[in-house]
Amino acid sequence: MHSRGKLLSLAVTFFSLLGYAQSEKPVTPKSYIAYKTSQEIVIDGDGADKAWEKASWTTPFVDIEGVEKPKYNTQVKMLWDDNYYYILAKMEEPHVWANLRQRDTIIFYNNDFEVFIDPDNDTHNYYELEINALNTAWDLFINKPYREKNTVLNDWNITGLKSAVKVDGTLNNASDTDKGWTLEIAIPWSVYKASYFDDIVPKDKFWRVNFSRVNWQHSVIDGKYERKKDSEGKFLPEYNWVWSPMGVINMHEPEKWAYVYFSSKEIGEQDTFTIPQDEKVKWELYTLFRAQKRYFDKNKSWAKSIQSISPKNIIVDGKTLKPILENHLTGFNISVKSPFSNKILIIKEDGKIITNE
Repeated sequence: MHSRGKLLSLAVTFFSLLGYAQSEKPVTPKSYIAYKTSQEIVIDGDGADKAWEKASWTTPFVDIEGVEKPKYNTQVKMLWDDNYYYILAKMEEPHVWANLRQRDTIIFYNNDFEVFIDPDNDTHNYYELEINALNTAWDLFINKPYREKNTVLNDWNITGLKSAVKVDGTLNNASDTDKGWTLEIAIPWSVYKASYFDDIVPKDKFWRVNFSRVNWQHSVIDGKYERKKDSEGKFLPEYNWVWSPMGVINMHEPEKWAYVYFSSKEIGEQDTFTIPQDEKVKWELYTLFRAQKRYFDKNKSWAKSIQSISPKNIIVDGKTLKPILENHLTGFNISVKSPFSNKILIIKEDGKIITNE
């Protein structure tokens, strides 16, 4: 039997390999305005609070690659106040089951709902939360995406996390058909503080966020649900359904996550949010970053010019970008002066984005 640490290590290696093994489809991140609520949100899995009634659902989840329509529907609502980030997920599911009860086990071995958050939008130092229908949580801090040599803190916990599940049907009862399950979450802003005096609440700011739903084919053995196996005894692959598509079977590319704008306006009022043009410039930097990585895999050395990895002009909203590639002893930098803000945007060899005013 593998220990939990060994299982986590295997999972990390698996995701790392996935990041390089698949072709990618171009994606455009989605966005959502999360409004502030002054009304108390009771975390009971019911989602019946007046504030939730006023909040809009996200668009339905799609297949992680953005190709196929999922078999079952999933949608999310979001709100916030001065203390918590609230998430309400509603999942259609005719067979609601779960058997993992210990916190910080690998929850995606059950059907689950997953939250990914990158507060400062540099693709580093981000957070993951997974919860199954038993309301068992697995929360992690990840210093870099799995495509890099990273560190995963499995012992990091969301202190003060509130979550609740309500099943429309019966949990772990294979003799009936369910309608689904609802998950309600309150995440304290305080867990994202980088220092004691850090004001982390993103009032009128955006964070990079995405949601994933893992769904397994199942068998019923001795009246109990289990992940389905093939004729050779191997588990069949899971379905990955997400809010904002990734273009690849890998959630750990934070640059592709959606934009959640935390409006200071009260729920019921109206606000607008447009993805900033500098974000589109960053998308192009990540395209160059991936091209440079592919060049290295093929040639065992870094390209020395932008033309070697991107021979065509790069145009964003009618403006031509003029990126500069600089190699150094430990890797490379690709920088560009934004034609929209005049800021210098830099991407490093590990994918981290730096902004120089």
